[in-house]
Amino acid sequence: MFKGNVLLVKNYLKSEERIKALTEILCYNPIWEFRFSEHNPPPQGEKNRMLLRPVYWLGNWQFACLNYYHPPKGIDFRCVQGESYPPTLQKIVHDIEARVRDNWNPKDIPDGWHLNTCLINYYGSKIENGKKIDAARVGEHKDFEPGPVASLSFGERALFQFVQSRGKNSKSEVILQQWLEDNSLQVFGGERFKSHLFHRVQRVERKDAQQLPPAQIENFETRRINLTFRFVPDQHIQVLKQFPQNLKNDIKPYVQKLAKNSNYWKKSLDQI
Repeated sequence: MFKGNVLLVKNYLKSEERIKALTEILCYNPIWEFRFSEHNPPPQGEKNRMLLRPVYWLGNWQFACLNYYHPPKGIDFRCVQGESYPPTLQKIVHDIEARVRDNWNPKDIPDGWHLNTCLINYYGSKIENGKKIDAARVGEHKDFEPGPVASLSFGERALFQFVQSRGKNSKSEVILQQWLEDNSLQVFGGERFKSHLFHRVQRVERKDAQQLPPAQIENFETRRINLTFRFVPDQHIQVLKQFPQNLKNDIKPYVQKLAKNSNYWKKSLDQI
């Protein structure tokens, strides 16, 4: 289903390919990140805070405390070169790129566009003092990476909304909403959906009582995994050794955590 720069494909992967993709994803050990750091402190009057959910990045890692990729000004020292896509995910990416080129107006596809970045979000419940606190949502935001963005979902379905923001004191207007079910692919792009509208995950359901692995996420139960594929111009992805020492110090604890389960990040420790 294609609605003016929003493509939704239900039951996107065949059963065998879905299993292969999930198997590859479950090799990664997501981590918790804080939004700010010593050299990127929170705004005056605010405290540092942990992200709502654990994450993992492929292609490049945009550590939250580095303030994410945000062109045209937020380009340098935002994207740390990361692990390459495993085989099944790489195959999926090639298919998505072909679908985009078949459906999108060429003016909405930047030069050199290819989906070289993947954010894996783990949605579910945080467990604090024995109580489960639902953390399966994302507030209004925009993805600033240029060109179309693709989203692949596994697990419980999520209510995804494109909204027109009316400011802090007014309720945003829902322009388009879609249920992203297990094994669904959503792609959106174009000026309206990328630049003018915000998007959010309003909620993730519990109807199937699903609890997805990986079970090793401390104090967290996962019921949805979402992969968001994006494009960062290759020249804006930098190896860790190129970063200033103060920024290396900010992300060193995260790299050390990643290195416990990843040979790639273990080797990267030598660059800090």
